[in-house]
Amino acid sequence: MSGHEIYEIGRLLRAGTAACVVGCRVSQAGAPEFGSLVRIPLDGDYQIFGLIYDIHIDDDGLVRQLVTAEGIQPEVLEDNRVNRNVPVEFSVLHVGYQQAGRISHLLPPRPPLSLDAIYPCEPRELAAFTSAGRFGYFRHVLRAAAEMPVGELLAAHIRQAQAAQAEAGRPDWRDRAVQELITLLRDDYPALMGVLGALSEVI
Repeated sequence: MSGHEIYEIGRLLRAGTAACVVGCRVSQAGAPEFGSLVRIPLDGDYQIFGLIYDIHIDDDGLVRQLVTAEGIQPEVLEDNRVNRNVPVEFSVLHVGYQQAGRISHLLPPRPPLSLDAIYPCEPRELAAFTSAGRFGYFRHVLRAAAEMPVGELLAAHIRQAQAAQAEAGRPDWRDRAVQELITLLRDDYPALMGVLGALSEVI
């Protein structure tokens, strides 16, 4: 175990085999980031891993009134952001699971349930997941290309994963990840250029 505090960042609102949506209070919104790997512990030693691919905050009647008002006091803004029950929602793409100590990059055999807790992965967990197998989880991201900004998602994820891999003594992980993406997208030139263009911003 590392010295990082393990903290819950939200609870599931709804879930399916391939993805789930998580809600949390506005005050918790600084915890996870776009592209972050998260985990959902379930029964026993079974847990699901996912990538955050969308973060959004729905409006309501009071918010609509406040954005058109003049001279809003700072305490009113703070009260609206912290004390009211308007959740931040995170969309999470399932990319694998762990069972009996073994990490798999297949879709989980069963989805999580409503109100299950979700946690950010620590660097050691991120390094362990991204080192298991041969980047099999990339196919889940590429398959969902119509539903999310895949290039930006992969760029954000690879930037975070490379930091964890470098800390774990595997500085060449990013190069191998990029080569695998080139192989997977070799027959889809527009998609490949989009992914490589986004990656060029973080490499």
